[in-house]
Amino acid sequence: MSRLEAGAHLDGVTLDKVDVSHEDLSDIVLKNCVLEGAVFTGANLRGAKFIRCRILRPRFQHADLREALFEECAFYDAASQTGPAFTACKLEDTRFVRCDMSHARIEGSELHGADFEDCNFLGARFHHTSFARLFGRKVERVRARMAGCNFELAELAAIRLPGCELTRSRFRETDLFGADLEGADLTGCDLFQAIVDDARLAGADLRGAEVSGLDLRRLATYDGMKISPDQQFKLLDAMGIDVDGEKALEN
Repeated sequence: MSRLEAGAHLDGVTLDKVDVSHEDLSDIVLKNCVLEGAVFTGANLRGAKFIRCRILRPRFQHADLREALFEECAFYDAASQTGPAFTACKLEDTRFVRCDMSHARIEGSELHGADFEDCNFLGARFHHTSFARLFGRKVERVRARMAGCNFELAELAAIRLPGCELTRSRFRETDLFGADLEGADLTGCDLFQAIVDDARLAGADLRGAEVSGLDLRRLATYDGMKISPDQQFKLLDAMGIDVDGEKALEN
């Protein structure tokens, strides 16, 4: 019988290939634990807390992870070069803090209110995910936070994060094709060589961001985009415009 149960507090436990499919593990607290090959299909993990755990090759499918917390957890398995899989999961108001989510696959999941802070999403894939929630029949609100995260080489095509905080995050060579980032806070971000074709950046705040190579002509929208004075030269250069020092400002 599994030692995992709702409300349990476990510290320093190692569990190999544990299958807790469809079990109620709400409000469970795991600290300094190791879980390898765990199966969480249909499990109720609402309000669960995972602190400094190694969670290698897990399968989260149709799992309820609303309001859960993952802090300083390592999900990436270097031996197999695989990350965690979250498929059709409820991740509303879930928090990931200083976690290694390299090569994670997050597909068909609901993430309204999700909070990612100082996490590594190198090569991760967000596919058919939604950060929106309907309030009534017509009001849709998007809410998420991704601060200080590494999304280098990640697939975020068509992601919708308008008005969200993405500060200090690294989007080097990230696939942002068709992404909706209108009004988003991108201050201090690194967008070097990001794929931004058809992306929407109207009203976004890019002050202090690395924008080398960001060709505004490839964007779907950029009206009202905020930048610092020194960034204009990099943007003009990316468009093939020869900027002759400060004379560009005078003209």
